[in-house]
Amino acid sequence: MMRLVCEVSQPCLFLLGGLKMGFLEILLIGVGLAMDAFAVSICKGLSTRKLELKHALICGSYFGIFQGFMPFIGYILGIQFKDKIESIDHWIAFILLTLIGLNMIKEAFGEEENCNPDFSFKAMIPLAIATSIDALAIGVTFAFLNVNILYAITIIGVTTFLISMLGVKIGHVFGVRYKSKAEIAGGVILIFIGLKILLEHLEIFIL
Repeated sequence: MMRLVCEVSQPCLFLLGGLKMGFLEILLIGVGLAMDAFAVSICKGLSTRKLELKHALICGSYFGIFQGFMPFIGYILGIQFKDKIESIDHWIAFILLTLIGLNMIKEAFGEEENCNPDFSFKAMIPLAIATSIDALAIGVTFAFLNVNILYAITIIGVTTFLISMLGVKIGHVFGVRYKSKAEIAGGVILIFIGLKILLEHLEIFIL
């Protein structure tokens, strides 16, 4: 009998990686990261007098695409020196997630952002980049933790898309009432995930 051997190419291994981080953890990270985009979407919804579906789709698309693309860039950067710091990768993931989370909580108590109804390319690109910078660092942690990057960025991108669309509607109906609360919740979620990763590595806590 002829034995068929299926070899996986190096590029495929590079992109697919493993799945040390489960769906729920990636989803929670996606929700946490999306809170900045959610806050901006609330502002957009608040400032728009006549809300249409296209406004929500524009916010969802810009924020979702950038939030999904930035972790991929971070992953590519992180994979370059992953092997050199494998013994402390979980500590780095914990520190990065905690710092991002604390910064989100800090921003929740900062000055209110200026809301404007401009949904043009020129207006949305800077916002999409600004709200997805944290996702770049998350991508680096994904490289250290051997996460399936295509799987992860799909979840994060879709999650941000949906949450951003929801944010536009909430902002239009309720104003900025939930903006700060969302940023605080996002920060807490990221800190929790970072702590969970560290404790699992130390074999202290496994959920």
